[in-house]
Amino acid sequence: MKILSSSQIYQADQATIKNTPISSTDLMERAASKCVDWILGLNVNRSKRIHVFCGRGNNGGDGLVISRLLIQKGFQVITYDVNFSRRRSPDCEINLKRLIETGHKPIEIDESTAFPKLFDGEFIIDAIFGIGLTRAPEGVSKKIIEKINQSGAEVIAIDIPSGLFAESSVTQPSSVIRASHTLTFQHPKLAFFLPENHCYIKNWVVLDIGLDQTFIDAVECQYTASDKAALKGMVKRRERFSHKGTYGHSLLIGGSFGKIGAVILASKAALKIGSGLVSVYIPKCGYHAMQSANPEIMVEVDDENYLEFFNFKTKPVAIGIGMGLGLHLKTKKGFVEFLRSNKIPLVIDADGLNIIAEHQELSHLIKEDTILTPHPKEFERLVGAWKMIMKNLQNNFRFRKNTSAWLF
Repeated sequence: MKILSSSQIYQADQATIKNTPISSTDLMERAASKCVDWILGLNVNRSKRIHVFCGRGNNGGDGLVISRLLIQKGFQVITYDVNFSRRRSPDCEINLKRLIETGHKPIEIDESTAFPKLFDGEFIIDAIFGIGLTRAPEGVSKKIIEKINQSGAEVIAIDIPSGLFAESSVTQPSSVIRASHTLTFQHPKLAFFLPENHCYIKNWVVLDIGLDQTFIDAVECQYTASDKAALKGMVKRRERFSHKGTYGHSLLIGGSFGKIGAVILASKAALKIGSGLVSVYIPKCGYHAMQSANPEIMVEVDDENYLEFFNFKTKPVAIGIGMGLGLHLKTKKGFVEFLRSNKIPLVIDADGLNIIAEHQELSHLIKEDTILTPHPKEFERLVGAWKMIMKNLQNNFRFRKNTSAWLF
């Protein structure tokens, strides 16, 4: 699943409007209808009020449509017009008029307005700011965000929590909505995957609003996310007369004195996910532990307490390397020689990544279609501190185009 940038999402909107064809106002109606359908699935008690806070851009326009549709379905809705700008976007203006024509006029709220009282079981819909935000909210919008966060109400954010930047980490925590649910359109935003942002996006749902799929398929995208549906399609069906030789031979290289457990766990995982045969290449000190814990694993050994030679005889179809490997000088040297000569599909984990992080000139040895599996701290060692992650990924740490990084 592609993770589009804000500008690419805007281009997808424009392509949809041009090629479907559909007006921008009708596209907004479609997006809001999808949100309302999802809200109906919550089985919200219609006697409980829903407070809809609308900004003056297109995200606010979405909120105004949601208000109108919820009112039509018998909900008790109070709509607030957050006055942080003199002008509204054209589609926001159109939907304000449509809402007023139903007899429901939003309450204008500014710095002098008292924040509305909320009661148990009531909902807040956040439609103040969308993905186009480029600086932290200030003034009335910031105060309202703070009040919403203090309310204890269940908050549903439309497309993205207000105050959150679509492609970076939070800079001013008090200026970002802490959403219980985020109903995002067509594709998730990069911000949803950054660890500093997790408390603002407890649960997010992607709503398909019918953006131009031809455009989306063609656009070059720097980031993708693997979802359950995509991974399910990769799983091979077990045929009745197949056997262990049908499902490949994995080799795991790693372990050092005191760190054999990492390879033991990895070898169990390789069997569990479906590898027909699993071998390990470990130091001699781990032989008895491995054979006792996983007697079905085939074992080759290297030096006594750490890996040095990397001269395994197994002929695998895929290799995983790095777990418990350690950072001994001879291990590092052997690892570099392995990277230079290896032509087998590769997964690099743990200390394999840490060695590369220490010597980033080694990155040119990582071949296409290699998979990297760093946990957050290992990822930071590779590309730098989180606040610099975007710049470093784009400019400093240059892997080949087809290298994948999976963050665990």
